[in-house]
Amino acid sequence: MAQDRILALTDQVVASLNAILDAIKVVRKEGSEKLNPIIITQALPDSLLSVESLSMDVVVYISNSFELPSDQLLINISRVLKPGGTVLHWTSQSANWKVKDSSLKGKFLLAGFLDVQSAENGQSFGIIGRKPSWKIGSSFSIKKTSQSLPKVQIDDDMDLIDEDSLLTEEDLKKPQPLPGDCEVGSTRKACKNCTCGRAEAEEKVQKLGLTMDQLDNPQSACGNCGLGDAFRCSTCPYKGLPAFKLGEKVTLSGNFLAADI
Repeated sequence: MAQDRILALTDQVVASLNAILDAIKVVRKEGSEKLNPIIITQALPDSLLSVESLSMDVVVYISNSFELPSDQLLINISRVLKPGGTVLHWTSQSANWKVKDSSLKGKFLLAGFLDVQSAENGQSFGIIGRKPSWKIGSSFSIKKTSQSLPKVQIDDDMDLIDEDSLLTEEDLKKPQPLPGDCEVGSTRKACKNCTCGRAEAEEKVQKLGLTMDQLDNPQSACGNCGLGDAFRCSTCPYKGLPAFKLGEKVTLSGNFLAADI
């Protein structure tokens, strides 16, 4: 079985091998004594530029401070880690570590690490994260679940209601239009107390010398009667009326034939 490749970073000038192995034990509890990690002291974010991408199984950063030197360090650590690899930020500083714990976890999550959690061993504390097992640009198929329509079972013995049986004789009768307040016959005539406006219309028609039929269904032998007075002859019965369409009822305004003064 191939041995895990481990990279140990520290901001210290000189680092104790035992301190590095104790930090590695947090993420690799078994066989840590046989490990031979690559150690970079006085590490800065640019110190990882010489490390090959996707080459490390574990990266441990040991620092005297609970703060990271920059967010770029986590980005570079993610670059050198293999998919599914582990990162550990380890420090012996105990002051206010619980206050800074959530802030540091947020930085791990923003850098793309998963399963971010705290770790503690004696007077030392740290944050552990795991790089996703998938690579950038990888794809996978999504299984589509077939959604079948619910089956509706109809029993032939069920009692179905005939919709026509719900109708009464009154419902089947054809509704009759309601007459107006004027007489209804072969010809309509305004009543004495007319309120529908027919009396006023008949009065206007009488003044014009026309019949109601001539206004309700105007016709023209020359075809120019509906165009207006400019096109009508001197004997046209519609002279003085506004333009209209032949076959359509002539509409007279309310102030038609009313005096101007």
